[in-house]
Amino acid sequence: MKTLFTGSATALITPFSDNSIDYAALGRIIDFQIEEGTDALVICGTTGEVSTLTKKERETLIEFTVNRCAGRVPVIAGTGGNNTEAAAEMSYFAKKAGADGILSVAPYYNKGTNQGIVEHYKRIAERCRLPVMVYNVPSRTGVNLTPEMYRELSEIPYITSIKEANGNATSWLSTAKKCGERMTLYSGNDSDTLQMMSLGAKGVISVASNVIPKRISDMCRSELLGDRQGALSIFMECAELFDVLFCEVNPVPVKYAMSRMGFCKNELRLPLTCASSETVKKIDSALYELGLI
Repeated sequence: MKTLFTGSATALITPFSDNSIDYAALGRIIDFQIEEGTDALVICGTTGEVSTLTKKERETLIEFTVNRCAGRVPVIAGTGGNNTEAAAEMSYFAKKAGADGILSVAPYYNKGTNQGIVEHYKRIAERCRLPVMVYNVPSRTGVNLTPEMYRELSEIPYITSIKEANGNATSWLSTAKKCGERMTLYSGNDSDTLQMMSLGAKGVISVASNVIPKRISDMCRSELLGDRQGALSIFMECAELFDVLFCEVNPVPVKYAMSRMGFCKNELRLPLTCASSETVKKIDSALYELGLI
């Protein structure tokens, strides 16, 4: 099965206005992303505050994004959850809506056994029959997928890629060795991107590319073309932004940054609240240094 994308995919924010999804703002954001060279878009992920969205909102967001993109870039729908059947059905909906693939977070809170988690993904893949990207983010889920689990998952049809955000370089290398060409690896953290790509990752699912899509796309493209110095130069230029976008829980900082740039309101859904005054100062400084405000 073909690779979903190479380069940078933006983990899109979900803009709100008076606690409703602001589709006009989202449309502008999607167009901006594509015009700036983003290689793929992820909707309904962590950065999109998916945990606060209703089932209907998730479905409508997926449909809207697919329609707005109109085939210009691949759309990857965040359909995961800790209820296996619900995740499988949302994944099936994404296929019907025209998504190119799905992103499915490791089932959280339940803390399933290794075999249970493998079976969870198998059920989702069998139901949707779309390329499935496994998302490992133990800081949020309380579970960590191991290279051995990835090897098992790589043998299941339609499970084709990994968004890895465990911050463990030793495990990345082991995963690459155990899975080979059967799984495409992507960085789940902006700050890990170049290190992971040096081990064979094909790109990043990026938070920062909401704000600087062209720079992130250019950085990945340079690395893929073997221009390590060019990629490193962009990375160093953006390092402060990478840092400040995670000085509070994602997506609190990036939502403020996007509002500061005029794309949306600085509105989140509880239990998230707006960035502190100290964080705002840090973000403003980073945006100013990059010439964004």
